Amino acid sequence: MGLRRKSREAALQFLFSHDFQERIGAPEAVARDLELFCRSFEVGQKALPYARTLIEGICQRLGEIDGVLAEHSHNWRVERMSLVDRNILRIAIFEMRFIGDIPVQIVINEALEIAKHYSISDSVPFINGILDAVQAAAHQ
Repeated sequence: MGLRRKSREAALQFLFSHDFQERIGAPEAVARDLELFCRSFEVGQKALPYARTLIEGICQRLGEIDGVLAEHSHNWRVERMSLVDRNILRIAIFEMRFIGDIPVQIVINEALEIAKHYSISDSVPFINGILDAVQAAAHQ
């Protein structure tokens, strides 16, 4: 497994935990909670910098990311999505919008692979459809 995949999975686990505790929008707690998370779970030191970039960036731009997500998830309110799917989508949208060195197709493929591992099989086409719509809108 690649280093960025490990970083994305660590970010997913952290964001899931924060979202579950309804703390996802509390940036003041992110640094402290991330330190505790890394001590409690085996987050590799090499994977941590990119995971931190994802986590901090998503927490800082949560409203904007969720706005993009809501705009492209017809018939699904963001708050009704599963916590896993919602946070996989947040990571992918953040990477698509704010990390310039990763081709969009790789971002989408990584999100789908992570969904296959952490979510249910019905989530893969759901996530793919939303990310394809986000990609298409960015190229208009």
